[in-house]
Amino acid sequence: MRAEKQIKIALAGNPNAGKTTLFNRLTGANQHVGNYPGVTVEKKEGECRFNHHLIRVVDLPGTYSLTAYSEEEVVARDYLVRERPEAVVNIVDASNLERNLYLSCQLLELGLPVIIALNMIDVADDRGVKIEAAKLSELLGVPVVPMIARRGQGVDALLAAVLRLAATPAPSAPRPVSYGEDLDRAIISLAGRIEAENVLADLYPAPWVAMKLLEGDARLAAQVKEAAPEFIPTVMAEVNGVIAHLDATVASTTEAMIADHRYGFIRSVVRQGVITVQSDEDRIYISDRIDQVLTHRVAGPLFMLAILLGLYYFTFTYSEMPVDWLMRGFNWLADAVAAILPDGYLKSLMVNGIIRGVGGVFSFVPIIMFMFFGIAILEDSGYLARVAFMMDRVFRTFGLHGSSVMSFIISGGIAGGCAVPGVLATRTLRSPRERMATLLTTPFMNCGAKLPVMALFISTFFTQGKARMMFLLTIISWVCALLVAKFLRSTILKGVPTPFVMELPPYRFPTLRGLLLHTWERTGDYLRKAGTVILAASVLIWAMMTFPALPTAQKAVFAARRQALGAPAATVAVAISPAMKAQLGRIDAEEAEAVLAHSLAGRFGHFLEGVSRFTGFDWRTNIALVGGVAAKEIVISTLGTAYSLGEVAVGNDGSLAAALRHNPAWNRVSAFSLILFVMFYSPCIATIACIVRESGSWRWGAFAMTFNTLFAFLLSTLVYQAGMALGLG
Repeated sequence: MRAEKQIKIALAGNPNAGKTTLFNRLTGANQHVGNYPGVTVEKKEGECRFNHHLIRVVDLPGTYSLTAYSEEEVVARDYLVRERPEAVVNIVDASNLERNLYLSCQLLELGLPVIIALNMIDVADDRGVKIEAAKLSELLGVPVVPMIARRGQGVDALLAAVLRLAATPAPSAPRPVSYGEDLDRAIISLAGRIEAENVLADLYPAPWVAMKLLEGDARLAAQVKEAAPEFIPTVMAEVNGVIAHLDATVASTTEAMIADHRYGFIRSVVRQGVITVQSDEDRIYISDRIDQVLTHRVAGPLFMLAILLGLYYFTFTYSEMPVDWLMRGFNWLADAVAAILPDGYLKSLMVNGIIRGVGGVFSFVPIIMFMFFGIAILEDSGYLARVAFMMDRVFRTFGLHGSSVMSFIISGGIAGGCAVPGVLATRTLRSPRERMATLLTTPFMNCGAKLPVMALFISTFFTQGKARMMFLLTIISWVCALLVAKFLRSTILKGVPTPFVMELPPYRFPTLRGLLLHTWERTGDYLRKAGTVILAASVLIWAMMTFPALPTAQKAVFAARRQALGAPAATVAVAISPAMKAQLGRIDAEEAEAVLAHSLAGRFGHFLEGVSRFTGFDWRTNIALVGGVAAKEIVISTLGTAYSLGEVAVGNDGSLAAALRHNPAWNRVSAFSLILFVMFYSPCIATIACIVRESGSWRWGAFAMTFNTLFAFLLSTLVYQAGMALGLG
């Protein structure tokens, strides 16, 4: 058997060029996600096997260039020059070749071993664009592989090219690009001095260092200063002289001139027989035709609302049966374990703390899966970018930037996202005030953690209009987020909105493999959270609901009441009448409620009732909401534990939904009030930590906890008091 050789490659490319699609196609389930050390940029790694080679694949952040303007660009550039992968696969959108080749040009300037993956050639064909891959390869001096990543077409050819490039012993030489006589002369002069001093020679080619200094790259200048502090003053004096000369002679910056010459180089390449365009002046691309309807000023928002409502009908209609199966399964498991274990703390922990607590969260996995599947369709088809485009018109009215839309969507603007990556996505916003306003309002979206809470109460109290209710809650979350953003932008975050420019990718048919992979990735994150954080929190909250134990004197009172009924001892297996069984059930329920009320959690819940009664929440709900600050799913597990401890006889159906339905403290108004409170009160601990890290101050994290909880309390109080006054309960 031949030994397996290992190769490391990196995937680089513009956003929406198909980089993630190719990464998923190559690695499948053999991938893991983390963060690059010291930064919040997501790091994806995976592996695949091809021709007896193990290929380790790193998916770099999507970026339009390697200029160190954003954290993503810094991460991509640092990885390429420090890790030195055997091959850099540059995924290029064939339908937008000139723009995508700008990044390719920069990769070649670094002297990296590049392969151009000419992706989406089918889209280019549909637009009447024919690309001669062999000619492009000849002119650039690198392999060019046509492919359609979402179908897997050309992937084997790409991997074969990777193996050939990795087997080439000689390193790639930097691709020379002329930047005009003045700049070329300055680059040659500076490069000579940099080579003589051996500055950063182990990382970058000397001409590239010279060019970046002329571009005004502050990060690279800092690296040069750290490596050769005595060298930087004379070098920067020469750089500043060149910059001043160009400003005086051509009235342009060096950065703009370098970018112009790069695009000039690209245009000279593509016009040498690389691209052939069908001459059809009346041609309108398919994506443009669809956009004439879906992004129409009037019809577009109506279609968007209809699609959103359809997503919720799909989710609640097809997930109802598996949710019911899971609920019944966990109830059966709880009863089975209760029958096996002897009475005591272990039985209470297993049945009430773990099975009923965590089981309540796991029961809603089908809803999560169906929601994620629907969102994956919208995302992979390119429609979510259109949603951002249309919402920009609204966002500007409320003082936000169009890019804020994507943060809202990622956080759960359609439902099922997560506020943590939504907060991280605000890094794309240039205006500090717009960024902060977006960062503070993204937690208002209906993330995947809130979804089980919403699903439970919608399924229990709004059975006739589940999809419509979910649709209404989504609209409420957006309206409240925008109103709060307007308030913040008009008070503590005043400033003028900045313009919004966004690329609309072409519409694509999602592949089933890609949809299933995206759905499983997001559902897997939810399951891991339920199996770790929520399990630990459920056990902790169970302990707080169990201890301190009920005093012996009170236990004796309940025992005496049972004895007065003539109840048999627990060890005696005798038949009892239905009437006695009902009476004993009531005594058991009263004792369980007394145990819970006497516990640490029960006392705290009762303490909060003085305020929470205005919103319609009892002391059990208060316990769940406090636990929900750790993670919103814990609201479900805590309610499951609270009602299984505090109320035994809830009818034939022992589920949490049945317990809530039979409890006189709950009705449609109090349920709606709780849903609103969960939607808007304090973000979870992970989101708060992210807000503190991204804002650079713990004060903004404290502000988010305090302001959001106060807003949620006032809104829930208004809804509950008005609803009860109108007799809607």
